[in-house]
Amino acid sequence: MTYQQIKAIEAKNKQRILSVNPSITEESGIYILTREEGGFKFGYVGQAKHLLTRLAQHLSGYQHIDLSIKKHGLYNEQNPTGWKIEFVYCAQEDLDKTEQYYIYDYALAGYQMRNKTAGGQGEGKFGIAESRPAKGYHDGLKQGYENARREVKHLFDLHLKAVIKANKSNKVQEKALLKFYDFIGETDNLNG
Repeated sequence: MTYQQIKAIEAKNKQRILSVNPSITEESGIYILTREEGGFKFGYVGQAKHLLTRLAQHLSGYQHIDLSIKKHGLYNEQNPTGWKIEFVYCAQEDLDKTEQYYIYDYALAGYQMRNKTAGGQGEGKFGIAESRPAKGYHDGLKQGYENARREVKHLFDLHLKAVIKANKSNKVQEKALLKFYDFIGETDNLNG
């Protein structure tokens, strides 16, 4: 994706934000996302040095709240269960304490907060929700290996038997068979 394409997407996302709340600017402050569905109230509070840009980033990001916005959309008459956007301007040096205040305030008001931490960027920041480690390329390879191992073991348990091809085995063939049985977790079945 080129720089121009990225900027075009960002501009489009800013227009989407402004269509929901036209008074948002690029000043620093706290943004508050809320939605209600089936009698439950959900909330998310964030801080930004540039409110409009940060909110636009949520429309194309992949954090947990970004994915929820993509799933439920933004609030409008046709989408009453979408995320509503509110904000409060504050100085950059007050962002941490103001964010923490609003997270606490909305939690007390009965909102199920979607924040992973109690807010802030500095000291005293602590988790309030389960944090799962990010899954990367190597994690995917590891999981794929484990899935293949389970499937091969299942097939051999039901229908197959691994043996050395030649009548007289050599050390390389024995090591290969050992390695295979180790892969499927059956090192005690070598003679079976």
